[in-house]
Amino acid sequence: MTDTATVQTITEALSEVLGDEPSNYTPATELFGSLPELDSLALVELITAIEERFDFEMGEDDINADVFGTVGSLAGYVDERTA
Repeated sequence: MTDTATVQTITEALSEVLGDEPSNYTPATELFGSLPELDSLALVELITAIEERFDFEMGEDDINADVFGTVGSLAGYVDERTA
């Protein structure tokens, strides 16, 4: 089960990086390949924001479509890494 606070923090980070409202995102929101605004530069900004907010470093192998498939999958990954 993904922590609601984790989802909220990720949606806030997404909204800051992409310049819109956190309410635009739910755990089911698709990320990789689905949000044209989430280009390579925005992805780097999002990763940096997540690393800073949750105080851990993402491995290069973890930057993939499984982890970044949806807001929920990203939150699940963060929860596993910070447990």
